[in-house]
Amino acid sequence: MFHQIKAAAIRSNDTLLGDVIGGAALIVMLVVGLFLPGLV
Repeated sequence: MFHQIKAAAIRSNDTLLGDVIGGAALIVMLVVGLFLPGLV
């Protein structure tokens, strides 16, 4: 399984940084969305 993950990461090396940034943005939006009702 680790070999498959490593191979997929090597194949998608061009878009890996963009995918990580997109995933981090989604997590930030989720956390902000969960805390937003408590602020109002």
